[in-house]
Amino acid sequence: MVSSVIAANKFQRVAIVALTALTLFALTGCGTPAATVGTPTQAQAAAAAAALAVPLDSPITPPILLFIGTGTSSSDVTAVEAILSTNKLTYATATSSQLDGMTETQLKAYKLLIVPGGNSITIGNNLKSATTTNIHNAVINDGLNYLGICAGAFFGGYSIYNGLNLTSGTWFNFYEDYNDGIHKNAVQISSPSSGTLDQYWQDGPQLSGWGSIVGKYPDGTPAIVEGSSGKGWVILSGVHPEAPASWRSGMNFTTSVAVDNAYAGTLVLAALNRTSLPHY
Repeated sequence: MVSSVIAANKFQRVAIVALTALTLFALTGCGTPAATVGTPTQAQAAAAAAALAVPLDSPITPPILLFIGTGTSSSDVTAVEAILSTNKLTYATATSSQLDGMTETQLKAYKLLIVPGGNSITIGNNLKSATTTNIHNAVINDGLNYLGICAGAFFGGYSIYNGLNLTSGTWFNFYEDYNDGIHKNAVQISSPSSGTLDQYWQDGPQLSGWGSIVGKYPDGTPAIVEGSSGKGWVILSGVHPEAPASWRSGMNFTTSVAVDNAYAGTLVLAALNRTSLPHY
């Protein structure tokens, strides 16, 4: 039994290192679209979001902490902020150094931690191991909820790159498009509640092996999952329902930006309020 666990761990390390080499060679990381912030629509969304953001050291702790540190995509941070603004949700933001400076007690004062897209390896490697331990414990022991989007989903699972391991040792691989040399695409995501929605995907994971399946990729593998992690509620998404229109260049979507963004709001609210979404 022990030898099989060791062998499995060795296999995982080899697989992840190989994937990492490909990633560093071929792309900038999950959730880093070629179309970056700069369009008027995104600028307006960022301005609107700023009105709901409060300083990290505010005497009143908002319900949501949004991670904006090293390894996150600035364009995805802006997209998530726009969703929070639309849903009138107050939040604070934390950089890598600020998150490193927070204790488990400070973390558990929030209801929800959101980690957006970017590069999960860079995110993990630029945080202290004590920080990821504090986050893990705040979720498992204290009931902090977690929403991970693309890189944030990778980071929320088990990873040798200082991941949070909110998934009881389950680690995630890329969705099959990655192996076909496709790095961003409009992907049909099916769910029991919303039917089929075209969602923006960029080098995101398929989430087999943990949680209840809220949304499926066309090949049937999990695209969005949810579940309890100790006392915390966790939602992981391999796709970007928060993606703005500017990310869609060169791709064909049958679902409007407004519908996809509304679904992003559904995921945020479900993670915040510990709501179980319809699942397979």
